[in-house]
This record gives sequence, structure tokens and C-alpha cells, in this order.
Amino acid sequence: MSNLAYEAHIDEDDGEATALRSVRPIPRISIQAFCETEAVAGTVERVGQDRRMMKTHLKVHMGGIATALDFYQTAPTPNLIILESRSEPKDLMDQLHQLSEYCDPATKVIVIGHYNDVGLYRELMRAGVSEYMVAPVTMPEIISVVAGIFVDPEAAPMGHSIAFVGAKGGVGSSTIAHNVAWSISTLFQSEVVVADLDLAFGTANINFDQDPPQGIAEAVFAPDRVDEVYLDRLLTQCAEHLSLLAAPSTLDRTYDFDTDAFSQIIDTAQRSAPILILDLPHVWTGWAKQVLTRADDVVITATPELANLRNAKTMIDMLKKLRPNDAPPKLILNQVGMPKRPEIKPAEFTDPLGIEPVAVIPFDPQIFGQAGNSGRMIGETDAKSPITAQFAEIARVLTGRSEIKAKKQRSLGGLLGRIKRKK
Repeated sequence: MSNLAYEAHIDEDDGEATALRSVRPIPRISIQAFCETEAVAGTVERVGQDRRMMKTHLKVHMGGIATALDFYQTAPTPNLIILESRSEPKDLMDQLHQLSEYCDPATKVIVIGHYNDVGLYRELMRAGVSEYMVAPVTMPEIISVVAGIFVDPEAAPMGHSIAFVGAKGGVGSSTIAHNVAWSISTLFQSEVVVADLDLAFGTANINFDQDPPQGIAEAVFAPDRVDEVYLDRLLTQCAEHLSLLAAPSTLDRTYDFDTDAFSQIIDTAQRSAPILILDLPHVWTGWAKQVLTRADDVVITATPELANLRNAKTMIDMLKKLRPNDAPPKLILNQVGMPKRPEIKPAEFTDPLGIEPVAVIPFDPQIFGQAGNSGRMIGETDAKSPITAQFAEIARVLTGRSEIKAKKQRSLGGLLGRIKRKK
């Protein structure tokens, strides 16, 4: 792919991610689509791959309304039917009238037509069709329409979830997550919840100088009790606008979780605060994969070494597959410039990854050590430090108040070959 084509592809993905940023997850419903063209069928298939549709069951058929008529003579109708039709308005209305004889009254219908006709639209609305869309349609448009039908408009708004994970253990992902959370809460006076998901070895309570008697463990082991009131009792106030769901950091029990172990906690926390910071350990389990897939944004922290580059590329490639309709993960390079350590230059590190770093944070053991030992954030330790300014910029990027600097031309250099030779 040429540089221009690559940039155009990235810009298109970013545009779709922006269009879907405020769309809430769709509830558990069944959807069947009947398409006449490959273009619409392909778009609907992409809809089914989106993380906001994870709870739904979507099946795409080719053949349009005629196929739907045959199908529903012997099968019950789902919660939603998506129908593509190239028929003229009168024929379309006749076909829908025939189909209505087999539809359950509770079934919703979206029609994708090829005629931009106001009169047709009004007729369809009077006939009980939920929405009429004119082809060509985009994936964000379809998801937004489905959300408009099935998501309660009176429901409380969902907060923005940001998952932080390290390319390796010990790269400083948790420290960065906590400092970014503090920066968001301080800069924007916005309520932020930090959830420490490393129940065995979490450090959020240490970094924020807290010793809460309870925290996230109580919620994860009693999911049926989790609601806004219960979660509020488990939160520890760390600053004026910053609260913590602390990990117990004990080994009294093992922490082997089901895939959906944290889903109820995350959903509830997102209804409780505008920003939810998810601090993940460096593991690849069913629940970790689920959390990373569902998060609104993912931030990968890496240090400039070959193993970090390999792991970061593996994670980015996988997350692009798991989150095809979202912006790529964000990258932070940390501990750059450590004395006597052979390092990969930041530009050479990011070239094979195809993304620009949100920040390149220098190795500064004095300020990080001082902050860590006193249970304070970098901004509290030295408000004028350049690293404090970097955390503020990361906060702006992640909250949509700033953009990552313009991308440079990229080439897949010899680093990937070096990674392969190391295997």
C-alpha cells in the first residue's frame, strides 16, 4: 500500500471511529439482514464485527425481500430485520405488505432502498417501518440507526473508557495510567474513576497513597450486587474529581476469571463517571481480551527495546482485528534514554507499527521515584516538569481535546526482520 493510500485508509478509519464515539453498546438482540447487493451485504457484515454489537446475533442473507418472504414462512422473526430493496416505491410497498403477514408485531424493520423519495419515506413510516435509509450506506450510519431504535434515550449517558496495558511487564503502564487519570481530573474538573484490574499485584492504592478496606474484588466476586449505589460504596476518593476502585493486592485467593467477569463493573462505572481508566496487567486471558476489545480507547505503553516492539506489534495487529471499526490503539514510549541500555530510536520503533506515539517520555528515575515513594502524581511533585506537560497533552488527546501530531511517512524497515530472526 502506498503512503498516500495508507494515509487515506487511516483517515477513513479515524472518521468512522469519530462517528461512532458517542454510540452506546446495543443490547442483546437478534438481527437478520436480507441484502440484494454485495456492497450493502459487506457493510452489514462489518456492522456485526463492531464491538458495540458484541451482544447481538447478526445473520446476513443474500436475496432481499423475496428471500425474507420464503424464510419467514417457516421461521420466527427476530428483534430486527434489515431489508435491502432495489424495487421501485410501489413494488417495495407491496412486498413489505406481504412480509408483514409473517412478522411478529414486536419485530422492528429497517429498509435500505435505492430511491431518494420523500413520499416513499412517509409511506414507510406510516406502515410501521422503523427507518428508511438510502443506499449507499455506511457502517456507522447503520449502527447509529440500530442504537436509535434499541437504546433507551432516557438512559444515563455512558462514560468514556480508556484501557491501559503494557507491551511487557514493568514498562510503567500503571504509572502512566494513574498520572493521566489525575491529569484529566485536574485539568478538566471532570469526574474520573480508576479501576485497578491487577487484583494480585495492583499498585494504584500505593501510587495514590490509599489503603481502602474494600475495592474492586468485592464487586468482581459478587456481580449480582453491582449497581451504582453499591459501586459508590467501594470507591475511594483520591482527589477532588478522582476516585479509585482499588485492587486488594493480596494472594489469599487466586484470580482466575470468566471472560465477562468485569463487564458488569465496567458498565456500571461508565454510568457513574464521564471517564473510566482501566489499568490492566500484562496478561492475555479471556477477560483481558474482552476488556481491551470493549474499551473506547486502548493505550499501549512500551519501552524502546526489541521484545517490546515485537509485543507491541502483535498487540496492535490483534486489536485492529478485534476492533475493526475503531481507531488504532494509542502508543506511549516510556523510559526513553536510559543510560547504558541499548535502545531502538523512537522513529525506528514506531515505523513498523504504523502509528505515531502519543508521547515519548524520558527516563527520569528521580522524579518518578520521588512521586512513587510519596504516593503522589508527577504533577503534584513538580508542576513545572516537562513530563507533567506530557501527561497533560496525553490527557487532551484521550479526551478529544487535542490531536496526535501529523504522521510521517513510514517504511517497514529491517526491524521486522530482526524480530522474525529472534523467534
